[in-house]
Amino acid sequence: MPKTKTTTRLWDAARYLESDEDIVSYLDAALNEDDPALLAAALGDVARAKGMTDIARETGLGRESLYKALSSEGNPEFGTVQKVVRSLGLKLCVTS
Repeated sequence: MPKTKTTTRLWDAARYLESDEDIVSYLDAALNEDDPALLAAALGDVARAKGMTDIARETGLGRESLYKALSSEGNPEFGTVQKVVRSLGLKLCVTS
């Protein structure tokens, strides 16, 4: 019997962020974890889902620097986070 060849494909959240509701729920869950690296990575997933090139153009930031900043190893400045959130058509809100 011949061996079956399989490929390993990492799970990519960006492939599943299809609606605004998906994106809001995903980012809300990331915020609730109280982990800045997770939030940066989640913003990166959303930016990739929406199109990193478009986000870079709208924010005035370089695409490669956005990929780096919005990764789990990145440490984006708050101004970068604000620009990305705004370019996604979202708002950051504070509630009690």
